Amino acid sequence: MLVVAGTPIGDPADASPRLRAELTGADVVAAEDTRRTRRLADDLGVTMRGRLVSYYDAVERRRLPELVAALEAGQRVVLVTDAGMPSVSDPGYRLVAAAVAAGITVTAVPGPSAVLTALALSALPVDRFAFEGFPPRRPGERARTLAALAADPRTLVFFEAPHRIADTLAAMAEAFGADRPAAVCRELTKTYEEVRRGPLGALAEWAAQGLRGEITVVVQGAPAGSAPVATAEGGDPRKAALAAVAAAYGLDRKAVYDAIVAAKRASASAAADTPESPPPPRP
Repeated sequence: MLVVAGTPIGDPADASPRLRAELTGADVVAAEDTRRTRRLADDLGVTMRGRLVSYYDAVERRRLPELVAALEAGQRVVLVTDAGMPSVSDPGYRLVAAAVAAGITVTAVPGPSAVLTALALSALPVDRFAFEGFPPRRPGERARTLAALAADPRTLVFFEAPHRIADTLAAMAEAFGADRPAAVCRELTKTYEEVRRGPLGALAEWAAQGLRGEITVVVQGAPAGSAPVATAEGGDPRKAALAAVAAAYGLDRKAVYDAIVAAKRASASAAADTPESPPPPRP
């Protein structure tokens, strides 16, 4: 059996009794960072009797055959990441998919989630939301991705690194509007937990002073019927549309533009080659 186990996102006291039992009884514990998992086990007073192996991005594909073989041999494999639920912006889904394909039973130990915790603390609507993970690092790609989300009515949740948070919030303010309500949640459940709520423009100015720790950003969705910021502020709506299509399909904006131009030319050429219909006979 494969057990996908959620781990505390900060405070070890949030660990469930089931997590303690699974770490104790596992034949194999596949961990994103073996040092952090050992530290967690020490904090919980747990002795891991099985093998502890690393399972992070760089070795994920290489480890798959070994772990699937252990599962097929009847061993109990527990998958954990540094914090939160495996597969949520962390390694995991490839192993789950491989186990399912091999006919292995997969179960989960529910645990803390930075996404849900930040949503609950944001004071923003959470009846509908979308988790977008980490925004792209490159400014141009990030701007296109955010432009594609500007009219999304759902509350949006992002992860971000402390050294990029100021630039990301500034990009969000530009794409979504400086007045769009948001919340920056830092170091959730830890000693220096902080939740700062306000409009994106003000949050970007605050973050420019420098932030530390693990950060989750929650942004309120677009009001019903709102136009993209580029259009509302007098920008070119065609450019906004190009950026949105390019970001949605992972294409270069110029490639989208060239395809539109080529399609228009082909349409015009086809129309020119079509003989005109003869005029109707006079009565």
